[in-house]
Amino acid sequence: MPERRSTHTVPQPAVDRMVPLAGHPVVVGVTPSQPELVVRTAVLWATACGTSALYCAYADPSRFAREERPDGTVVHDAVDPDGADDAWQEREHLLREHLAAVLDPAGVSWHFRYLAGRADRALTHLARAVDAAGFVVGTRVPGTGARVREVLEGSVAVRLSHHQHRPVLVVPLQVVDWSAARLDRAG
Repeated sequence: MPERRSTHTVPQPAVDRMVPLAGHPVVVGVTPSQPELVVRTAVLWATACGTSALYCAYADPSRFAREERPDGTVVHDAVDPDGADDAWQEREHLLREHLAAVLDPAGVSWHFRYLAGRADRALTHLARAVDAAGFVVGTRVPGTGARVREVLEGSVAVRLSHHQHRPVLVVPLQVVDWSAARLDRAG
């Protein structure tokens, strides 16, 4: 069978593809029970750079996008059609409530999008839809569960930086004491 070659080229990062921060939104990846440091960092960055708005978004891995709309919203369904289908509504409500408590007093324009599927793909779709200048995401808090998820799922920040042209600001949520880690390995 002859080898099939794709004529499709992937647009690469370039100076002419940069989206200026001023006047453009920033997409912020949020998760339930995420420390507010990520959102507060996004507020500082947006305020300092004159961005037009923050688009806070959560990508629910237990759902898939049936339709992606031009405004960045999605119509989504449960991955498991036999599972309970209403837990996402409570999660969406709690995320909106938490974001309002942090962002309303900050005086920034913000929107929330409940997305579905892989976080990097969902956030990239939203960024394209709203012509975002970049992303703000947090790291995973270290621990056995986080390490296992990282191996299985990979890092959202890394996948974003490898699969689209916008800059990604990564907010550390916990740092490792290198001297203590070295002592643990030596002992």
